[in-house]
Amino acid sequence: MSPTILIRLLVAAFCMTVTLLTAASEQHTPTIGQQREAVLFWPQAQREAQFRRMYELFPSDRAPHDAHVHELPQGKPLLLGGQGASGLLAGYMDQHHLAGVLVLQRGRIRLQRYALGFGPAQRWESFSVAKSVTSVLLGIALQRGDIRSLDDTLGTYIPELRDSAYAKVTVQQLLTMTSGVHWNEDYADARSDVAQMYLGACVDGQAHILSYLRRQPRQWPAGTHWNYNTAETDLLGILVQRATHRSLAAYLSQTVWQPYGMAADAYWIKDECDGSDTGGSGLSATLGDYARLGQFMLDGGRIGGKPVVAKAWLDGALHRQESVDEPGRGYGYLWWTDADGSYAAIGIFGQMVYVDPSRQLVIAQVGAWPHATSDALVAARSAFVAAIKHALDAERDSSTH
Repeated sequence: MSPTILIRLLVAAFCMTVTLLTAASEQHTPTIGQQREAVLFWPQAQREAQFRRMYELFPSDRAPHDAHVHELPQGKPLLLGGQGASGLLAGYMDQHHLAGVLVLQRGRIRLQRYALGFGPAQRWESFSVAKSVTSVLLGIALQRGDIRSLDDTLGTYIPELRDSAYAKVTVQQLLTMTSGVHWNEDYADARSDVAQMYLGACVDGQAHILSYLRRQPRQWPAGTHWNYNTAETDLLGILVQRATHRSLAAYLSQTVWQPYGMAADAYWIKDECDGSDTGGSGLSATLGDYARLGQFMLDGGRIGGKPVVAKAWLDGALHRQESVDEPGRGYGYLWWTDADGSYAAIGIFGQMVYVDPSRQLVIAQVGAWPHATSDALVAARSAFVAAIKHALDAERDSSTH
């Protein structure tokens, strides 16, 4: 064999080896969808470090704020259990790995505390709080006429669903999570639907959730059974984006973030397959802007005295449409409702925007619970909300005597 041929064979072998190694490396590189699903199983230290950086870790759209800022003036400090912010609040936050709590009453700051190295200028992932924001955007689209009716079927806006169990599901049924389509939302089970929905390969340039949900079978008649389902809120996000011809981030910026006066840009994570923003999670904002969002809701979805959200949406969203497992609790249009007229946007790992109209109260909370959710963690959060209400009521009663 001549030296020239030998050299050519060696070069060819080398090139083939490099190609195989590269392919193997790419095969073992997690997709963006796989990385997003892995978030459910991050260790505690990673949650605390990375929940503030989600929009940097994953492709995201920016929702710009404007120069005008809705100010949150300082109010009288609220004594909580007679201890103030340094007592009960600090213990509650430390025990449950919370990064920030901000309490507004009548638009003024009554309590505010940060922890875990998190600060006012940083953003935190909201998880399912984003569901409630997506629902608000649908209410705005309904007010503007981009969406005609809550009785419209999903196939009207998303043709890809016309041969699926979702074809005749209405917008209202999607808002109340009563589609009747099979779904498992167990965050601790790696085989559940919620842990699998972003894992598959992209199909025909469709969002992960479209190709996943098209295969899901019907389990109950539509409108008869409430079943919590993150994927359906991603679906709602696609509907809003199709109807408005804007990303969720752009529509949020145009309709709420800029005109209401949020103080910082927000970010919304995008689906890797079609670039749409995922309506069920992925919104990151500052604690102050989450509180402003609650104040916007407390203001009746009005900006400058003018309603920007459809009355039909408000009537349904903030009042119980479906019963849930907890006594006194209910579900509106992707907002959790309570018997006393309060309502909340709630996300796993401790995120919350809570609104109590009777007390003119807003509570915003972000954190990194040690579990996505549990009965004990939910009970602790409820007890904290009750303690704030009790302190406000005691303050009111003492001022009337």
